[in-house]
Amino acid sequence: MKDLHINTPVIDFHAHIYPEKIAVKASESVGKFYDAPVRNHGLAAELLERGSAIGVEKFCVYSVATKPEQVSSINDFIADEVHREPKFIGFASVHPDQTDILSEIERAKKLGMKGIKLHPDFQKFPADISSLDEAYELMTNLGLILIIHAGDERYSFSNPEKIWNIVKKHPQLKIVAPHFGGYTEWDDVLKFLAGKDLWFDTSSSLWKLPAEKAKKIIDVHGYERFLFGTDFPMWNHDEELSSFLRLGLKDKQNTAVLYTNAKELLGL
Repeated sequence: MKDLHINTPVIDFHAHIYPEKIAVKASESVGKFYDAPVRNHGLAAELLERGSAIGVEKFCVYSVATKPEQVSSINDFIADEVHREPKFIGFASVHPDQTDILSEIERAKKLGMKGIKLHPDFQKFPADISSLDEAYELMTNLGLILIIHAGDERYSFSNPEKIWNIVKKHPQLKIVAPHFGGYTEWDDVLKFLAGKDLWFDTSSSLWKLPAEKAKKIIDVHGYERFLFGTDFPMWNHDEELSSFLRLGLKDKQNTAVLYTNAKELLGL
């Protein structure tokens, strides 16, 4: 931690964990989807070990259901992991094709989840699809945070304009758009999302996003609405922290992104 020149605890807002029996397969499938290296296997113990290298105090953990029938077992797994590990903060998965999505969102709240994770590219639905409006409103009313994968030039499911449509229709919903607001679609992030009322995270971006453009997005959007995330198991925590610190932000800004912004959003 001293080598990385930070004097603040860290909250990792973006980490995926999987049951041991499927962890390797799940991690490898994510790497193939993004044609990117995967450093780890998605195990909870591994996440804790990697995070300890940079002083992570809390981890937001989740997984993505690619089929409706996976939802309840994933959420039970996340709830169990959160119960076992005080450093974990759970986010539930739902799938747009499940018939009981509203009741599952209510169950997620009862399980103590802080929010809902959606991944339009994995789950193959437009982020702003009208059939999810009732679900988005329920999340708003229950005080749940929506973290929804944003961007990818290969697909149109979660481009920044679609995320902006959700923000416009559901202005009270707390929305986190990962990957600097839209993975590989950062010009559209500046066009549609930067400066709007939602949060971005830093995960899985700085290996492709030029530093000057990253700093421009932070400047336009405001560092107060940025969250540090690693996208574990794809990346190691020390690597992601080093990439972030190389942007050369001020100490006050680093502390906000690494810790206090997430602490406030999560109500810790």
